[in-house]
Amino acid sequence: MKRHIPGLHATQQEQQGPLAGCFLVRVARVSYRWHPQKPFFALQFAVLEPKALESRTFSGRLYCTTKALWKLNWFLRDFGYDRDLLGQDQVDEKALLNLRGIVRTSSVVVSGRPYQNLEAFAPAGDWDTLYCETSDPGSEQDFDDGLQLHTT
Repeated sequence: MKRHIPGLHATQQEQQGPLAGCFLVRVARVSYRWHPQKPFFALQFAVLEPKALESRTFSGRLYCTTKALWKLNWFLRDFGYDRDLLGQDQVDEKALLNLRGIVRTSSVVVSGRPYQNLEAFAPAGDWDTLYCETSDPGSEQDFDDGLQLHTT
């Protein structure tokens, strides 16, 4: 059976490159991926601000290895994850959905594949005091105007 889906070909033709910059986002999707050496959470973010990009989404990984737990903890704290669950060392995928916060991203290529690098996080309430704009990959920007974002 054939189905007509208007706009399907246009989406493929207009593939947009990876986002780089600072964005106010909402967690749209999350799943835990087990791997023997590097388990991780695969996260999909929906852009809320800047308004010009609010229909865009991007994905990133937060690893659950001993060395990377600081970054997962940072993300959970800044996005307002339940402190009781965090205190019990529990991550509930359903509790992560729709959390909001600020993410600074860059694009990185590993073994020929492009990935979205999650560089820094901040609480959503800091969006108005934080000067950030989106950028083209490779351009330099100042993301720390009035707010300290930790870097990886």
